[in-house]
Amino acid sequence: MFLQRPSSKVLFTCSTAAVADGRSRLSAKRTNRATCCSKRGNTAVWCLQSAEPPALAPSGGVFFAPAKLKLFAGSSNKELAFGVARYLGKEGPDELICKNFADGEKYVRLVQSVRGCNVFILQSTCQPVNENLIELLLMIDACRRAHAFQIIAVIPYSAYARADRIFDLDSKRREALTSKLVANLICESGADRVILVDIHSPQSCGFFDIPVEHIYASPVLVDYVQTCLENLGNIIIVSPDIGGVARARAYAKALGDAPLAIVDKRRDSRTKHEVMNLVGDVAGKVAIVVDDMIDTAATVYSAGQLLRSSGAAKVLTLATHAVFSEVALKRVSSGLFEEVIVTDTVPVPPEKQFPQLRVVSCANLIGEAIWRVHEETAHAL
Repeated sequence: MFLQRPSSKVLFTCSTAAVADGRSRLSAKRTNRATCCSKRGNTAVWCLQSAEPPALAPSGGVFFAPAKLKLFAGSSNKELAFGVARYLGKEGPDELICKNFADGEKYVRLVQSVRGCNVFILQSTCQPVNENLIELLLMIDACRRAHAFQIIAVIPYSAYARADRIFDLDSKRREALTSKLVANLICESGADRVILVDIHSPQSCGFFDIPVEHIYASPVLVDYVQTCLENLGNIIIVSPDIGGVARARAYAKALGDAPLAIVDKRRDSRTKHEVMNLVGDVAGKVAIVVDDMIDTAATVYSAGQLLRSSGAAKVLTLATHAVFSEVALKRVSSGLFEEVIVTDTVPVPPEKQFPQLRVVSCANLIGEAIWRVHEETAHAL
């Protein structure tokens, strides 16, 4: 639910002569309005009266969106964009013309004025990655040149986030730091703020030179587990590698301090084969493998095999981003997992769907984040 801010009045003074000749501009941001309350000699006392906030819808969200809130959506995830728009009280995203020229170049044009508006641009940089990324940059540039008050890039799935280190333990060198490069592109194109959902490495938020709102999809995923799974006392949360322990621990805490297991994967120096060890007892339990994304599914698949051989009664996998590269479909639909639970940050086309797949929407989560940025209220998601 939203917290409605009461209507507030702010008194301030300025010279009446300055008002008369236009040298003093009373800026009432967004839906605020300024009226002259009284005059005291050569000084006018002005009252800045904030407009009433929109009425709340019974099921969360608002009945109607403020006129100064604009939501545009690229071509990457229309279904999610409509869900976010409905949460914000809109029938759908605001009108935008986006098309391709014959040679493959992108063309973007705004149909309506955005002057003085808070503009939110929703675009996942999923497949086709490079086309969606350049489309996002063009939309930001179009809004900047149209005199938007503030431009916020809403990126449910951020590509290139995995290349976030100059070097790693394998002593690789001379790699492009693409996570930082993409952050620079978004900043330089004209974005004033970014909203991200479960970026691969949260420390990558520091690559942006503008404010970043990083939200987690765990509330909707935890809600699904609590609602749809029976016997929650028998579950155990599993991290498929050492790097995901913090994430798995957070899910375990949200699910009533569920027990935690860790898959320790390392390469034997002599045989060059991967050796997997399981830390924790999963025998007879419902094991839930937690990760931030499923791309090739190699990590969760190998973890699922180890859990089965260790006596787990059921194995489920849970992830925010369903990237689902071609090789992943065979693994996740093989019957190893009873359920594969993902969100809609990346659209799953019909040809990539399978019986075990469960998709939960994070439209309300993103809509709430957008609303709080627009209203400048505390970020508590």
